[in-house]
Amino acid sequence: MKPIYVTLGFLFLALGVIGVVVPLLPTTPFLLLAAFFFMRGSERLHQWFSNTSLYHKHLESFVQTRSLKLSTKIISLGLASTMLIMGFIFTPTVWAKTLIVMVILFKYYYFIFRIGTVRGSSVDNQAPSESASAPKKKSKMVDSRLLGLVEHSRKYIVLGVLVQWIGLLGSIAAVLSMSFVLQQAWIGQVTRQLILSATVIVFAAIAVRCLSNYVASMLSYRASVNAKKTLRSQIYGKLLKLGPSYTDHTSTSGVIQVAVEGVEQLETYFGRYMPQLFYSLLAPVTLFITLSFISFKAAVILLICVPLIPVSIIVIMRMAKKLFRKYWGSYVNLGHSFLENVQGLTTLKMYGTDQEKHQEMNTAAENFRKMTMKVLTMQLNSVAVMDLIAYGGAAAGVLVAVSEYGSGYIGLAGALIIVLLSAEFFIPLRLLGSYFHIAMNGMAASDKIFQMLSTEDLVQGKESIENTDIRLEQVSFAYDERDTLRNISMDIPQGSFVSIVGESGSGKSTVAGLIVGHHEGYRGSLTVGGTELTDISEESRMCHMTWIGFNSYIFKGTVEANLRMGNERVDEEQMLEALREVKLYDFILSQGGLELELEEQGANLSGGQRQRLALARALLHDSSVYIFDEATSNIDSESEEGIMEVIHALAGQKTVILISHRLENVVQSDRIYVLQKGLLAESGTHQELLSQQGHYAEMYLSQHRVEQFVKGGAVYA
Repeated sequence: MKPIYVTLGFLFLALGVIGVVVPLLPTTPFLLLAAFFFMRGSERLHQWFSNTSLYHKHLESFVQTRSLKLSTKIISLGLASTMLIMGFIFTPTVWAKTLIVMVILFKYYYFIFRIGTVRGSSVDNQAPSESASAPKKKSKMVDSRLLGLVEHSRKYIVLGVLVQWIGLLGSIAAVLSMSFVLQQAWIGQVTRQLILSATVIVFAAIAVRCLSNYVASMLSYRASVNAKKTLRSQIYGKLLKLGPSYTDHTSTSGVIQVAVEGVEQLETYFGRYMPQLFYSLLAPVTLFITLSFISFKAAVILLICVPLIPVSIIVIMRMAKKLFRKYWGSYVNLGHSFLENVQGLTTLKMYGTDQEKHQEMNTAAENFRKMTMKVLTMQLNSVAVMDLIAYGGAAAGVLVAVSEYGSGYIGLAGALIIVLLSAEFFIPLRLLGSYFHIAMNGMAASDKIFQMLSTEDLVQGKESIENTDIRLEQVSFAYDERDTLRNISMDIPQGSFVSIVGESGSGKSTVAGLIVGHHEGYRGSLTVGGTELTDISEESRMCHMTWIGFNSYIFKGTVEANLRMGNERVDEEQMLEALREVKLYDFILSQGGLELELEEQGANLSGGQRQRLALARALLHDSSVYIFDEATSNIDSESEEGIMEVIHALAGQKTVILISHRLENVVQSDRIYVLQKGLLAESGTHQELLSQQGHYAEMYLSQHRVEQFVKGGAVYA
């Protein structure tokens, strides 16, 4: 194979050398391919070339990550553009000129959008092994991650650019016709037929421009709407994959702000900024080709001034990146504080600390206002700089046109064309700059979006649960490197009634979360029916397991709608029977039956009624395993007794795992596991644990004395 690689290396080297003379050939890719094949074909050549400064400074990052230093991209693009422009000047045929322009456009597209940009220090100052593994900072003028997420929006962006370009061609046609008519009028050779033809062309160009603007706006709307829908769907899909454990990675307020305001900020990015970016690259090239036939000198000067605007945008972008991140971080923190204070307003009022939180909110809002003013100041200053460049460049074009006309190199029509089209060189990029400042905020928000989307999903298997024997062997688990469980072993046979008890923070709820699949990353073995939990599909796990917490969520809507969440196929009689079992039947019927409208979080129900309704929903789910995680906390004694009756009734038919602080509720358990500081301290039946006189006996007797004292006090009172 090595001789073949060497032959291919010489072939591409020859094509690259020819490309230096014949501008139509893509010189840079040929030379890179030649270097690649030479390195594959000769070990000595590979070792020599990989140790050269040329390879380390300019090509190593391209070979490993398809990215180049900014200076390398500018040099390569500049040399390629120079050769192509020379070919454009000296090529007499129109088709060849058109082909060269297409090659120029492709080169700019390839270097800017397909090759990443890395900082010079990340390549120069690192060893080869380090540069391969270290993440490279890519240019943020175009976020390829965002474009990769919304593939359906690409066609609208491309069509939008094409429509704007057609509108530009209409404007050029109108300017050319008007300038020619004015020149003929100046020399006294204008005719009625000429004026009529020019009028038709101008009105047709105006119609084309108006239509193109309208269609471009519609395509912009389509691109942004599709992008917002796709991003929100992906965020929601990620939350579904993370499940109840999403709060381990982000806050609820953060999710709301990213999914709502963050995605809204990206509307300008996809609907305005991206189409304008591509059009801003295409328009100057089109105008340069047009004006080069009139005055090549003026065309070159205008083209040279055009890159000053994107250069200013890049400089401003680097200066503003940190500012926008602080702005968005301040915005998210303010929203988090607001949501938290609203949710806890009752508690704040109860303890009289609402005024203190009010002052904290005022301080956070003032900090956000100051950050907003800094962003606006930066935007206004940058707009002034871009205006100076745009109007200065247009003025330079006018001066060149006047000079060329005075020297007799161009006629009146040529001078008028240059004067009228000079502004068109800079208007697209000037408009891009105004969109860019808004899009920067969206790109700052996209960092939050990608941070959420890049969160690792819970590992899902494909196996199904055949039986519900649950076994934990030497299971350990940690939150943020803080050990919560250490070497826990439990055996929960199918159909048994098992309780897990212990003091707060001992790891009871963590065990329940691991069994139901809310957490991953445990060490040891956790099997259901002999199958490792990570190998079981989410669908099978959710079908066979039901988790009821201390604060089950009741949705706004009817009682029937909330009950049908447990099982969509149940009929009215089954729902009423479930309400009878949890002792809610009489109350619900007295309030209007299953059509009773519930407020958000069941606000028009008491705490015990909400918990019993959640239990009725769980009963309708009819799963094999029920996990009650402090399901009787924070409710009245009557509701607690009713729920415990249902749990004891289930214990004879289903696998029941009960977690409770009140040890009187676990007395009838088949087995009780006692956790202490993340370790399994004891296990056995109630009588066995009492006879051991260990930690369980101490907790139970202590609680029993307190309850007897309370009951005695109540009787005495």
